[in-house]
Amino acid sequence: MGDSDRDTGSKTRSKRVDARRNEKTLLDAAAAVFVKSGVEAPIRDIAAEAGVGTATIYRHFPTRADLIVAVYRHQVEALAAAGPDLLASGVTPHAALGLWIDLFVDFLVTKLGLAAVLQSDDPCFDPLHSYFLDRLVPVCTRLLDAAVDSGEIRPGQDVYELLRGVASLCVGAGNNPRYDSRRLIGLLIAGLRRQN
Repeated sequence: MGDSDRDTGSKTRSKRVDARRNEKTLLDAAAAVFVKSGVEAPIRDIAAEAGVGTATIYRHFPTRADLIVAVYRHQVEALAAAGPDLLASGVTPHAALGLWIDLFVDFLVTKLGLAAVLQSDDPCFDPLHSYFLDRLVPVCTRLLDAAVDSGEIRPGQDVYELLRGVASLCVGAGNNPRYDSRRLIGLLIAGLRRQN
C-alpha cells in the first residue's frame, strides 16, 4: 500500500466519522423539533436547530418518512446503549434501572410526538414497534435481573408489563398540568424495591 492509498483511506474514514457526527446532530435536532412542534414541523426549523441548510437534511433524508424512521431508530439505539453503560457506571442496579427508565421516559415524550404518524398507513413504519421491543426488552431485562441479583428488588417482574406501565403513565398526562408522570414513574420504580 502506497502513501497515497493510506492518505485516501484516512480521508475516507475521517469523512465517515464526520458524516456520522453530522447525521447524529441532524437526528438530535429533528427529535427536539418533533417534541416541540410535532412531526409536521417545517424542515427549515430542523435545519435551524441543527445549524445546517435544508439541503443537508434532504441529502441525508430524502423524505420526511426517512427522517422520522431515522429519529426513532437513533433514539432506540441510544437507549439500548445506555443500559449497559449505566450498569457499568458504579451506581447500584436499582439506581441504574431508575436512571434508564428516566431516559425511557425522555424517549417516550419524543415518541408521543411521533404517535400519529407511526400509526398511519405508511408501511415504512410497520417494523418500528418490533424493532423497539427487540432492542429495549433485553436491555430492561438485564437491568431488572441485575437489581434482583443484588437483592434490591423482588424477583418475578415482567419487563414488558413494566415498559407498558411506564408508557401508560406518560400518556396519562394529556394536557393536565397537575399530572406529573415522572413523579408517578418514580413511585413505580421505588415500589419494585424489596421490603426488609
